[in-house]
Amino acid sequence: MMFAESAARLAGVAGALLGWRPDEFWDATPAELAAVIGALAGETPAADGGDVARLMEMFPDG
Repeated sequence: MMFAESAARLAGVAGALLGWRPDEFWDATPAELAAVIGALAGETPAADGGDVARLMEMFPDG
C-alpha cells in the first residue's frame, strides 16, 4: 500500500473514532496520534505528576 493510501485510511479512522476533521488530523504529529490511540487502547500515560506540573508551568492556560 502506498503512503497516500495509508494516510487517507488513517485520516478516515481518526475522523470516525476521534471525531477529528481533516485539518486536525494533518496538524497532529505522529506522536500525538499515537498517544491518543494508546489512550483509547487503555495504555497508561508515560508522564507522571511531576512532568504534568512542569508542563503546566511552562505552558500556562491563563
